[in-house]
Amino acid sequence: MLQGFHWLSANGNWWNTISANASTIQAAGFTMVWFPPVSLSVSKEGYLPTQWYNLSSQYGNQSSLQNAVNALKSRGIKPLADIVINHRCGSTSWADFTNSSFANNNYAICSNDEYFAPGNSGAGISERGAYDTGEGYSAGRDLDHTNTSVQNEIKYWLSWLKNTIGFQGWRYDYVKGYGGAYVGMYNTATSPYFSVGEYWPTNYFDVNNPNNWRQQIMNWIDATGGKSTAFDFVTKPLLAEAFNNNAYWRLRDSDGKPAGTIGWWPAMSVTFLDNHDTGPSPGGGQNHWPFPSYHVAAGYAYILTHPGIPCVYWPHYFDWGSGLQNEIKNMIALRKAKGIKSTSTVSIQVADSSKYAAIIDGKVAVKIGPGSWSPSGSWNLALSGNNYAIWTK
Repeated sequence: MLQGFHWLSANGNWWNTISANASTIQAAGFTMVWFPPVSLSVSKEGYLPTQWYNLSSQYGNQSSLQNAVNALKSRGIKPLADIVINHRCGSTSWADFTNSSFANNNYAICSNDEYFAPGNSGAGISERGAYDTGEGYSAGRDLDHTNTSVQNEIKYWLSWLKNTIGFQGWRYDYVKGYGGAYVGMYNTATSPYFSVGEYWPTNYFDVNNPNNWRQQIMNWIDATGGKSTAFDFVTKPLLAEAFNNNAYWRLRDSDGKPAGTIGWWPAMSVTFLDNHDTGPSPGGGQNHWPFPSYHVAAGYAYILTHPGIPCVYWPHYFDWGSGLQNEIKNMIALRKAKGIKSTSTVSIQVADSSKYAAIIDGKVAVKIGPGSWSPSGSWNLALSGNNYAIWTK
């Protein structure tokens, strides 16, 4: 997967940028592209949506969006829409939802939302939805996913994005905000080619207890009925810790498996180094939790040789220079040539203070870190760079 944007992509012309780069994306070997939110939004980045069916956003108009979707699909690439349904903003005020509205807009809002608090617009309104099924989000009105009208409007909208615009899958935003069973419901109704949820346990990551986050993410996937994958928010910090503190041993768990969610349920894990929230954008960006920049190529050597579904961040491929672009492109080609899949087997050979090495499916060997290691037997060095080497047989 390619994340097809970054935090500063809302420049009014981004859909044209995707269209212009469609051939490059195809040549790189990407099979899916994750789009930013497509609807009109209070925030230019799209994460405070108002009118779901109004596709005139800060990324471009509906026509240019359609062109971008078609440019990818004509090249065999699946476009994924960023689905923000935990919360929603009114068209002109707190809760006047239009295009589309709900059967009753007040009942569509969780009863414990800020809208109903004393001093706010909804104070004193008795019509209100059920208690939130997840964590609150104060920037928008938390939608009550137990409400049949909310469920139906979401199903209609997703079906419209699929059947009219041409999207083939979903990236669900902030899925901590509502019960995972509803993602399962919406996927059952729309049959996406691919689905991934952003379950980011944003409490402090304890590097000494990665199984805490690991289990939370597994619980969410289970709650969907196994109908959606989730981002591997555990592999990311463990990889960073390995490079930053010579702690490559952290990449092997107590059972000898990869220590991220790919060690427990690789087929349902989307690995990544950075995204629009965590990483930098050209000229700035959020950069909340960046992967160590000096080790990005080696980080990709890990996720592009390992099981799970790897996701590449747009700036890394398009903005960090031809050298890194070629390294990533060659790794993707190697992954495809050797048939590495989300369910491939990993045999960890060593994980200590200077290196991590593993053999995947018996045909790809990888080493990251400054320490010396090479596989025994008839292997050929295929790719190498700063703090990584990859062999094939």
